[in-house]
Amino acid sequence: MRRPVGRRRPPGARKPALRTLVRGLRARLVVAFLLVAALSALATAALTFREARTAILQRTQDTAVDALRGQVNSQAPDLRYPPGTAGLSKFATNLNRAGEAAQHWVVHVRFGDGPMVPSLRPGEDAAISTGVRKKVQAGIPAVQRVETDGRPWLVIGLPVTFSNDQRKPSGVEVFARIPLREDEANVQALVDAAQSGALPAVALAVVPALIAAGGVLRPVRELRRGAQRITEGALDTRLKVTGRDELAELSRTFNGMAAALEENVAELRRMEANARRFAADVSHELRTPLAAMTAVVDVLDEDAATLDPDTAYAVRLISEETGKLARMVEDLMEISRFDAGAAALHLDEVDVAETVRKTLQARNWQDEVTADLPDGVRARLDTRRIDVVVANLVGNALRHGGAPVHVTVRATEGDEAAVRATEGGSTSGPTPGRLLIEVADQGPGIDPEVLPHVFDRFYKADAARVRSEGSGLGLAITLENVRLHHGTIRAANRPGGGAVFTVDLPLRTGGDEE
Repeated sequence: MRRPVGRRRPPGARKPALRTLVRGLRARLVVAFLLVAALSALATAALTFREARTAILQRTQDTAVDALRGQVNSQAPDLRYPPGTAGLSKFATNLNRAGEAAQHWVVHVRFGDGPMVPSLRPGEDAAISTGVRKKVQAGIPAVQRVETDGRPWLVIGLPVTFSNDQRKPSGVEVFARIPLREDEANVQALVDAAQSGALPAVALAVVPALIAAGGVLRPVRELRRGAQRITEGALDTRLKVTGRDELAELSRTFNGMAAALEENVAELRRMEANARRFAADVSHELRTPLAAMTAVVDVLDEDAATLDPDTAYAVRLISEETGKLARMVEDLMEISRFDAGAAALHLDEVDVAETVRKTLQARNWQDEVTADLPDGVRARLDTRRIDVVVANLVGNALRHGGAPVHVTVRATEGDEAAVRATEGGSTSGPTPGRLLIEVADQGPGIDPEVLPHVFDRFYKADAARVRSEGSGLGLAITLENVRLHHGTIRAANRPGGGAVFTVDLPLRTGGDEE
């Protein structure tokens, strides 16, 4: 009877799912892990057999040495000293009889440089090597595995010491030969079994394991290289997608992510450029009306004393707010110059202490600020920008910290190790010293959560605070001016209370090149 066509299973209907399963990363990893597990099991078996061999031989050796030492200790006291040939023969016979059943040893004894008792037969003399004899003669027990006529033996040599002085040899030496043929046969059987099982498994596992590992690691390496290129700024990086497994899907996802990242970064750059241009344009356009407003406000401010109280208050308020607006516009223009890369550095060799002192005097801060300004510290600086740095830091400390504010200037020497390296042949010159300017206040310090953001533009520690005396750009401008001098600035809290800002600049002198 013919099967109805409608019920016939189409040939190959499950092939796509089967193909996906076979080619999938999971299947390859499972196979690879199974092969690695098998290889590990075989290696473990080989190590186990090796340890078993060592343990079997060591156990036989320890048991034989302990048994021989026990028999010698029990029978040596009956030996007359100095022993004659008859006494040595009886001593050896008793030892042989004691170990005949369990150890199957053959014992020979001698006194001093005398002959072995009983005498060694031809071929047996080589079994007890010269090294073993020398050690025993020196009062040191010796153990050695030897092979005589194709048979493995364990040779033990023990010196007999006086009972009242365990460290002084009596001259009597005991040598025992124990056959190891049965132990060696057992060990060899274990080794043969391990080798016969491990070698074929290892040979079969190496090739597919390497192929699977290569197939998995190749796209992973490509992903790593692609991620590295994107990290370096090459946002147009794309990966070649081959296959349909999980790694291929990961590569496609990576390409999609890279495309989205490139588009988003381009949009962010465009928006940032527009924002900077807008700030610069607005600041520039505001300067002219602000100049006129400032001039008018200055005139009104001079006549405020002749006005009625309400009008005078309004005039002073307008004057104060106009000044704030003017400072904000100047700050915006300054930060725009930094963003545009138009900020220039004009260096002159100056006395650092005198420069800082002039900044404090120009703002009448002598009563609120204490200073430690050593004479003789000279450096190449842009005095206008250093004035801005010091003024912003001290002003910020007075507003948000607590008086008195303390300013410290100090210089550190260059890196002596670098100087020695230069003297040894380097042409880069010694590392210059550092100029440190510290501004510390007596306030409550900076909140640890705020500390990482103190140099951010327009950052406010209190989100509810909508107005402040400054523009929110003072510390950001300070940071940019310090960077322009190739220096660094850091903020921290002092252990005793208060905040401290430290400016770290290279101490250039008149002979240093920019």
